[in-house]
Amino acid sequence: MTMIETNLQTVRARMAAACRAAGRETSEVTLLAVSKTFGPQAVAAAWAAGQTAFGENYIQEAVQKITQLRHLSPPSGPPLQWHCIGPVQSNKTRLVAQHFDWVHTVDRLKTAQRLSEQRPPDLAPLQVCLQVNVDGGATKSGLRPQEALALAQQVATLPRLRLRGVMSIPEPAPDFLAACALFAEVKALFDAMNAAGLALDTLSIGMSADLEAAIQAGSTLVRVGTAIFGGRSRPA
Repeated sequence: MTMIETNLQTVRARMAAACRAAGRETSEVTLLAVSKTFGPQAVAAAWAAGQTAFGENYIQEAVQKITQLRHLSPPSGPPLQWHCIGPVQSNKTRLVAQHFDWVHTVDRLKTAQRLSEQRPPDLAPLQVCLQVNVDGGATKSGLRPQEALALAQQVATLPRLRLRGVMSIPEPAPDFLAACALFAEVKALFDAMNAAGLALDTLSIGMSADLEAAIQAGSTLVRVGTAIFGGRSRPA
């Protein structure tokens, strides 16, 4: 068994235990393996261990991997699903629209409009989450919570996009209860947006260090990198 396969089993066991503690089904939470800075061999090893959804921060690096790994698709096995979880600059929207299945980091209408215009018509709609800066962290990207509903309503009308939910990366919390409280704020915003008429189904919160708190708060997708692939050679 490879290190990556062992690590995936450990992460899945943590997720299952967190779901039991929260009274939730394991099927309610998706694992997104964050493969940024790791090469295509690492992605292929995770895919061989049953992982199909991968998150990337650096667009050009990701496009190279996506291209190199196109052979990992039916009939050889389940298709890879690529999620953009890094900032989307205006000069990179075309690459994102052409190569990714999801983007979690939309925080401006202009970005969403460019993604909509540049999504190839032969591809399925690009799945979109809005990034919200729930705790006002100075180094974090994202909308202010009070801006999220208005932008969501605009994004939901754009062709070639499908608005799926909300993503947030709060500042690290000192303990489990504090992390739960931060994630609960994102969940409350998610619920309020649905109450306003949006059909959202994705709450993208939680990473390697705090996935248990995120699942307790209602996460439907956790983004895990270090706990699967190990430490990175350059900062994220």
